[in-house]
Amino acid sequence: MSIRLASMALALVPALAAYGAESPIVDVDGARDPAWLKRFEGSFIVNYEHKPFDAFAFPASPLAVREDGSQRDAKNNRLAVPARTISTEGRYTRLLYIAPQDRSTLEVMRNYIDEIKANGGKSVYGCKDMGCGGDLVGNDHGGGTQGLLERLYPNSRLKDVYGSTGYCASVEDPAEQRYYLATQPDGAGGQRTIGVYVYRINSPGHAYCGVLNDRTAVMVIAVEPKPIENKMVAVSANDMADALAAAGTISLYGIHFDFNKSVVKPESRPTLEQIAKLMASQPGLRLSVIGHTDNVGGADYNLALSQRRATAVVTALVEDYAIKPERLEPSGAGMTKPLTSNADEAGRAKNRRVELAKR
Repeated sequence: MSIRLASMALALVPALAAYGAESPIVDVDGARDPAWLKRFEGSFIVNYEHKPFDAFAFPASPLAVREDGSQRDAKNNRLAVPARTISTEGRYTRLLYIAPQDRSTLEVMRNYIDEIKANGGKSVYGCKDMGCGGDLVGNDHGGGTQGLLERLYPNSRLKDVYGSTGYCASVEDPAEQRYYLATQPDGAGGQRTIGVYVYRINSPGHAYCGVLNDRTAVMVIAVEPKPIENKMVAVSANDMADALAAAGTISLYGIHFDFNKSVVKPESRPTLEQIAKLMASQPGLRLSVIGHTDNVGGADYNLALSQRRATAVVTALVEDYAIKPERLEPSGAGMTKPLTSNADEAGRAKNRRVELAKR
């Protein structure tokens, strides 16, 4: 079988019609293919979602409903959940394509599998039709049982205008479905996780969506490993003063260290400057500088690391901003006082902090 995956130039055009699906001839505005995966030749993107950092659990086994059917979603559908998932965090991409007329789900899926394997990908799980579990349903229905399409693209993430091509492509029930889950090297020592869901749209004679009847749709969902970006901004000296007056402490996220290191990084300067400004405005103020870590590593190691980091902050304030050393006392709390769960990177990032406390 010849490979029909091909790179496509992104067409910068207005979004597809708001009411009444159309056979797509261009990509929806703002969509883009990932650099590491081609599309099936002649396909066009009708809806998409890109997030710099998000979590997603890929189904890795058939969906199943609890015997008593007691668990239901917001639309009164029985929950259908997989016994096994692959949980991921990182750069999130979801793309929904409509393939050319008369291309079967089998042909399209085989092309994607061949392409992923050619780039070092390894299969994790696959299923088709009712073997995937749940019902063959779109992602905007109620009173039934969930299906794989809405497990991959939940109704809560549906943002397309009612009746548009992007809307119709996911809310109409599939007539058949194929799902493939794989991992693939990302070229930087990590592994991206890719889910490919190919299905035939069943929309005979429907007023808005009928033009997509019997068309093959392709949903690609990928999560690439990427550390969460630190977006915490420097707290002003006035804000520090207010917090210390009200609560006696304040947690700061603008002081940065490399992983497992205790050297204060240059990008910490804005926060250090505000601490120095605070100290200059209140000559009698004395502070404890307390280092906190997440739970990566042992308790003793983290306690020592947090102490070294607190000492490094005090040293920077004394040497670079002429703060008298007797006004600052460094200490380390390690991983003993988390502000939230360490179960994911977002929580661990919140727990890694430098705290100021009045003495």
